[in-house]
Amino acid sequence: MNLRASGFAPTCLAALLAVFALGSAQADEVQVAVAANFTAPIQAIAADFEKDTGHKLVAAYGATGQFYTQIKNGAPFEVFLSADDSTPQKLESEGDIVKGSRFTYAIGTLALWSAKDGYVDAKGQVLKDNQYQHLSIANPKAAPYGLAATQVLAKLGLTDKVKDKIVEGQNITQAYQFVSTGNAELGFVALSQIYKDGKVTSGSAWIVPAQMHDPIKQDAVILNKGKDNPAAKALVDYLKGPKAAAVIKSYGYQL
Repeated sequence: MNLRASGFAPTCLAALLAVFALGSAQADEVQVAVAANFTAPIQAIAADFEKDTGHKLVAAYGATGQFYTQIKNGAPFEVFLSADDSTPQKLESEGDIVKGSRFTYAIGTLALWSAKDGYVDAKGQVLKDNQYQHLSIANPKAAPYGLAATQVLAKLGLTDKVKDKIVEGQNITQAYQFVSTGNAELGFVALSQIYKDGKVTSGSAWIVPAQMHDPIKQDAVILNKGKDNPAAKALVDYLKGPKAAAVIKSYGYQL
């Protein structure tokens, strides 16, 4: 396009360039490593985030411990939404995050769940009755919800009694899948996987009291690869805002 031939005044040209610049700024993309338990909430948040900011969120889902290894090996993630606070703290101490970016975006809740209606009672007595064949948990070495599950079993004195019945998922998504497909009668999952707007959405569940395991504080950080990406900062800011908070709470997390 020949701007001079078209009769564009300098002020019009400046305005046009400003619009192009704004469009470019809003087209940034942020690569996010998301703890598997937060899959549904971040998908809901992403839609609002993209609509409200113009930035695009590209998410990968998995176990926190596995993400730590990938980040240390140079994975291209710019923001990390962990399922714990210790892994982000470790990355911070090792110089892998933007200083001052770490904060707790959610506090998770553990649930004992069965895909069968009425199978799990409201106090979790089914766990002590020990009449099931398989109990699903996430890998406690990689997934904080799996670690919390082992702490609950220890507190109830069931560690040795159920050790031969445990089927272990690589992350909390796989632990959930073992139960949802019937390969395990029940399992420990993130409440967010089975809960929406104040109620369990399928099957039956015992919401595990928070005092039965270490707090599942979930921290977010901007990784060094996201230091100069406006979309990375925009996402972290958005997670602290009221729209994201409403979504997070609707899935059973505490703030």
